[in-house]
Amino acid sequence: MTLTAWLAVAAFLGAYALIATERVHRVAAALGGAAVMLVIHATAAGPAFFSERTGIDWNVVFLLLGMMIIVGVLKRTGVFEYLAIWAAKRARGRPYRLMVLLVVITASASALLDNVTTVLLVAPVTFLVCERLALPVAPYLIAEAMASNIGGTATLVGDPPNIIIASRAGLTFNDFLLHLTPLVVVLVAVFALLCRVLFRDAFRYDPDRAAEIMALNEREAIADRRLLWQSLTVLALVMAAFVLHPVLHYEPSVVALLGAGALVALTEITTEEAIAEVEWPTLVFFAGLFVMVGALVHTGVIGEVARAAAGAAEGRPEATVMAMLWGSAGLSAIVDNIPYVATMSPIVEQLVHAAGGGDQARALWWALALGADLGGNATAVGAAANVVVIGIAARNGTRISFWGFTRYGLIVTVTTVALATPYLWLRYLL
Repeated sequence: MTLTAWLAVAAFLGAYALIATERVHRVAAALGGAAVMLVIHATAAGPAFFSERTGIDWNVVFLLLGMMIIVGVLKRTGVFEYLAIWAAKRARGRPYRLMVLLVVITASASALLDNVTTVLLVAPVTFLVCERLALPVAPYLIAEAMASNIGGTATLVGDPPNIIIASRAGLTFNDFLLHLTPLVVVLVAVFALLCRVLFRDAFRYDPDRAAEIMALNEREAIADRRLLWQSLTVLALVMAAFVLHPVLHYEPSVVALLGAGALVALTEITTEEAIAEVEWPTLVFFAGLFVMVGALVHTGVIGEVARAAAGAAEGRPEATVMAMLWGSAGLSAIVDNIPYVATMSPIVEQLVHAAGGGDQARALWWALALGADLGGNATAVGAAANVVVIGIAARNGTRISFWGFTRYGLIVTVTTVALATPYLWLRYLL
C-alpha cells in the first residue's frame, strides 16, 4: 500500500479509538477523522461528496431524514402511546415477554422495510412502554437494533448490502426468501432466547405497574384522529413503495422524502414542527463516517484486505465460503457494511465465475450477505440501525455507550454467525 493509504488507516483507527473510548463526542470524532482524510489527500471533494462508491451515501442520509420527519409527525397523533399500551397489555406487563414481542415485531418489519426505518418506528413505542412499566429502556433499544439487523438479512430489501449483492449476482427477491429466510427465522428465535440471559437484570416485574397498564384503554391515547389517518395513509404508501422497489425502481431515500413532503403539504403541521424531531447529530455523524470509510475504499485499503481474505482460501471452496462468512462479519463490525459489500462484490463475482457458477460457488454470495448483515451487530457503529438507536436514546436522555452496546453485540454476532456456519455447510457445501 502507498504512504497515503497507511496514513488513512492510521487516521481511521485514531477516530475509531476516540469513538470507542468516548474521549470526545462521536460526531466530533467522525468529523475530525473525515477532515484528516481530506487533509492527507486520502480522498478529495469529488470522491467524498459525489461518489456513490467512495463518498457520503446520500441515499442513507436522506432516507433517515425523510423517515425522521414522518415519525415526528406520527408522534403528534398519540399512536405510539397507543402501541405502547397495546404491547404492554399483550405482554401482561411481563418484561421478558415484552422484549420478545418487540424483538419479533422489529425483526418481521425489518424484513419488509429497511432496518433503519424499522427502528425509527419502534423506538418511540419502546420509550413509552418502558416508562409505563418503570423499565430501563437501553436493553430494549439494543435488542431492537440487533433484531432489525437479523430480520433485515432475510430479504432483498431488508438491508442495503442485500440490494448491492442482488444487483451484482442477478438474484431476485424470491431467491433471498428461499435461501436466507429459513435461517433468519431460526436466528430470531435463538436471539429471543439469548435476550433472556443477556438482559436478565432488566426484567424487573412490577405488579402494580402491570395492573395499571391492564386497566388502561389504548384508544384514549389517540390525540388527533384526522392527523393519524393522514399519517398512516402516507406511511402505508411509503412502505408499499419500499416493498415494490424491484418493480418501481424508486430509491428508498426518494420514497421517504416524497412521503415526508406529502405529509407536511397535506396536513396542518408546520415545517418547523416537522423537522423538530430530526436527529441532526446522527445525520452529521453518518456523513463523517462515510467520508472516512470512503477514503479507505478510495485508497484501496478495503480492497486489499478483501482480496487477501479471498486469496488465502483460493482453490478450496469450503474454506473460501467460511472465510467469506467470518471475514465479512469481522470487517463489517468495524467499517460500514455498505461500502464493504460494494468493494467485495466484484471480487466474489470473479470467484463465482472462476468456480463455474454452481450452487457451491454461489454459496459465496450467501456467505457475503450473512457475514456483512450479521456482523453489523458486533459494535455500536457496525450498522446504521445501531447508530440511529444510540442517537435516539441520547436525544431522550438515555446514554448507550460504545461498549455498552458492543459487549452484547459481540456475543450476538458470534452466536448468529456460528449458527450460519453449519447452515451454509450443510445446504451448499456437502
